Amino acid sequence: MAQKPSIPKGTRDFSPVEMAKRNYIFDTIRNVYALYGFQQIETPAMETLGTLMGKYGEEGDKLLFKVLNSGDFLSKVSDDELKERNALHLAARLCEKGLRYDLTVPFARYVVMHREELQLPFKRYQVQPVWRADRPQKGRYREFYQFDGDVVGSDSLLNEVELMQIVDTVFTRFGVRVQIKINNRKILTGIAEVIGAADKIVDITVAIDKLDKIGIDNVNAELAEKGLTAEQIEKLQPIIALTGTNEEKLATIAQVLAASETGIKGVEETRYILNTLGSSLHNEIELDLTLARGLNYYTGAIFEVKALDVQIGSITGGGRYDNLTGIFGMPGLSGVGISFGVDRIFDVLNALDAYPKNAVGGTQLLFINFGEQETAYCLPIVAKAREAGIRTEMYPDAAKMKKQMSYANGKAIPFVALAGESEMAEGKITLKNMTTGEQKLLTPDELINEIL
Repeated sequence: MAQKPSIPKGTRDFSPVEMAKRNYIFDTIRNVYALYGFQQIETPAMETLGTLMGKYGEEGDKLLFKVLNSGDFLSKVSDDELKERNALHLAARLCEKGLRYDLTVPFARYVVMHREELQLPFKRYQVQPVWRADRPQKGRYREFYQFDGDVVGSDSLLNEVELMQIVDTVFTRFGVRVQIKINNRKILTGIAEVIGAADKIVDITVAIDKLDKIGIDNVNAELAEKGLTAEQIEKLQPIIALTGTNEEKLATIAQVLAASETGIKGVEETRYILNTLGSSLHNEIELDLTLARGLNYYTGAIFEVKALDVQIGSITGGGRYDNLTGIFGMPGLSGVGISFGVDRIFDVLNALDAYPKNAVGGTQLLFINFGEQETAYCLPIVAKAREAGIRTEMYPDAAKMKKQMSYANGKAIPFVALAGESEMAEGKITLKNMTTGEQKLLTPDELINEIL
């Protein structure tokens, strides 16, 4: 008996309905990026391991999917090396390529390789799948899409302002209420300095970034574990618990960080972004001093977006980085970027049933096939309906009426057109509304207007 087919764990098939929904998400974000002058690029699914390795830390390197060399990949490996069974060493000998882990490192590689062709500042967006050899679980896949937008080659904070406007516009178009959270890594650095733990900045940011997930007691326990003293942890508490309006928080934190030049710079940058945005956004933007974002390459403003009406994690995030291309020998190129979490946005829109019907609908009109003569009569009308923008099918076979109607019901096609001898004699079509059951005898033009 033939083996039942399957797909790798952590991957998914997408049905036509799911693809229509995903394309609605992609198209909405694409259109908003285009309004702001962003251009699309694509990079290969495979990169050299030289490009990928060492960019994500030791744990990240373990999660890279490596691709075996073509041909006789064992020819350059000795028997002794095989007997040692050193997985990392063998992988380095057998594999020169790997599947991309994210879109950021390939983008940095792209900028360095194409620097002479790029007009700076370069505003790019990219939507492609990425792969991680992670343990699959609910909401975590081995293959998933990222949708990134970045501006490189400009230090201006107007870029941060525009990215917040892009986020706001995208979710307004989706009809999803969100809260945009903003902070600055310079503020976090300043906090570490004033509590006397400047050398623990990474440990502090990693710990407080988990506040929502594990609570203040566990965060404090983790900070103690990382070597912060009880006095330093105590000094951190009022900062983490700071409340009030954005302006009140900024005023308070500016006093706390008065002795830290870096911290004050972070306060000034954040104030500029918030003041420039003013009340222009449809969604709330909040200064959140516990927002840290896990990635250590952020150096300035950091952002995170949460849906207000659905319990789910961050659905968009990003921030400013000062040295994206330094990993490839081109230091000093500053940038700022965001990444939309397509899979989580998909779940949010499903939970809220927020997809427009015309965005996810399939065929709108099906012509029943009664035979050659009737088909010849219908085909010019089919063409006319398609020219008018109506998604139209002609059933290919002169099958029984019940089978053709079942096809229409199975695909949730809202209108069915029928043309028999009497309709042909009058130059008309019978249009059936599959929802109400109502039937009308119409001219081809009337039929098109009825559906539109």
